[in-house]
Amino acid sequence: MCPDTVTADTNTDIASPPAAPANPYRSRLIEGMAHSVAAKGYADTTVADIVREAGVSKRSFYECFATKSDCLIALYVAASHGALKVLKESIDPRRDWKTQVEHALGAYLACLASNPALLRTLFIEILGLGDQGLQVRRRMNQELADFVVQVVHAGHLHTPQEAARNSTMAMAVVGGINELVLQAIESGRTADLAELTQPCSALVRAVLATND
Repeated sequence: MCPDTVTADTNTDIASPPAAPANPYRSRLIEGMAHSVAAKGYADTTVADIVREAGVSKRSFYECFATKSDCLIALYVAASHGALKVLKESIDPRRDWKTQVEHALGAYLACLASNPALLRTLFIEILGLGDQGLQVRRRMNQELADFVVQVVHAGHLHTPQEAARNSTMAMAVVGGINELVLQAIESGRTADLAELTQPCSALVRAVLATND
């Protein structure tokens, strides 16, 4: 996820129901949550903190979110989509896929490193929300894995069995990259995330270069 590219996502429910008209305060509240958790962490952030940062009322908050955790999930989805946007914009189809992957991963890791305090909150706190947090984390990881498959296997035809295998292996790659990032966060090395570009690129090549 990219902390510095947080924008409101109008459809963050796990079941993905038909989108309701966007509340004009929703994006401000998500940004307010981002500022507050970056400054003091999720546990110490209150709804009062969020609405103060957003410049709206508590009534407006509860028109958008039932609970503080719902707002955190919305922030997680928005930041995750921001990271995916960085990846997509870093792809140059004129280059071979290996070069594309390395360039995109470098941009992705730089994006993650741009706000260490918020990054720590999002990577760690989302896991404390129980099943709801795990479901949205898995959904965001699947979107990232699908994009990796799209880049690596662009132009290749696959049987349904091969496509399923590719999806599974891409999810394994995403999980491995996330674990390396989490280790860097826990050891206070978020400023050095760019150093993971080479090993992460090597992981993608080793696991997914089946058709190269």
